[in-house]
Amino acid sequence: MTEGQAELVRRQPTLDTVAAEAGVSRATASRVINGSPRVSPEVKRAVQDAIARVGYVPNRAARTLVRRRTDSVALVIREPNATVLADPYLANIIVATSDELIGTGVQLVLVNARNDDEHERVADYVRGGHVDGVLLASMHGDDPLPGMLLAAGVPTVVGGRPPRRIPGLCYVDVDNLGGAQLATEHLLGAGRKRIATIAGPADMTAAADRLDGFGRALTEAGLTADRVVHGEFTHESGELAMTTLLDRHPDLDGVFAANDLMAAGALRVLRASGRRVPDDVAVVGFDDIDLARHTEPALTTVHQPVIHQARLMTELLLTQISGEPGGDPVVLPTQLVRRDSA
Repeated sequence: MTEGQAELVRRQPTLDTVAAEAGVSRATASRVINGSPRVSPEVKRAVQDAIARVGYVPNRAARTLVRRRTDSVALVIREPNATVLADPYLANIIVATSDELIGTGVQLVLVNARNDDEHERVADYVRGGHVDGVLLASMHGDDPLPGMLLAAGVPTVVGGRPPRRIPGLCYVDVDNLGGAQLATEHLLGAGRKRIATIAGPADMTAAADRLDGFGRALTEAGLTADRVVHGEFTHESGELAMTTLLDRHPDLDGVFAANDLMAAGALRVLRASGRRVPDDVAVVGFDDIDLARHTEPALTTVHQPVIHQARLMTELLLTQISGEPGGDPVVLPTQLVRRDSA
């Protein structure tokens, strides 16, 4: 920036000017200007009136130069490209995040990082000042990236509970354990006694929590939770897991699949094997994606509020970027959606 440009920026009304005129904090004024819903209508009007009185014009180019703001955030997904394109859960995360940023002047950068080495590259990219904050989704294992970003002072929000507690890290999760327990209790309530599960990847906390919920429900019913095969949250892995379960436990009468894609694969194998659903084998999934309404039979499943999750993650990230703390972790409730498969 030249000396003349710097002088021009100094003469113009600033965000601090607006905040003082409106009688609010700088962070509150920033939220109004960036379109955050976390302000009351009264405060929004007060800030907008102050903007009109002082003649404030958000100059994004000047803010980038003076405050090192890029007006962009990264959504980092740790999955292969094919999984990102095929998984409706991840697609909903992307779409909902993009929708939440409409009107804020902040752009979304989608980054795919499939392993720890690529996360090192992502960390270098973010620490280089290319984005103002990061949303992380679909993490596997003890992922190093959240800790790396937090140590670098980068605003970060994680979708899902990390496998270990990282002080100061904000995340938005859903009640995976409670939802899985609800699904399994529904099968038990329908008289099923030989219940199996197609669990998700062992290195994902959402899958681990759903497996725990399955086990808890069976244990409380006095049954053993030993009919378990792991899948990869894909349709194909659900088919393979269901085939394995039928080979090992041909007498099973109920299946809880840890996501709807695997449940759809299980339904296909059960139909091919001559098992009637739900007469012979009842099936419950998890997610409540659009596909669940169109399987044959329609899939009973656990609804998780993925759209709300993504929007809340984005809102919390914008709050951090504006200079406020990210807040405590949030766990959203789940609920059972009864259809024809169980």
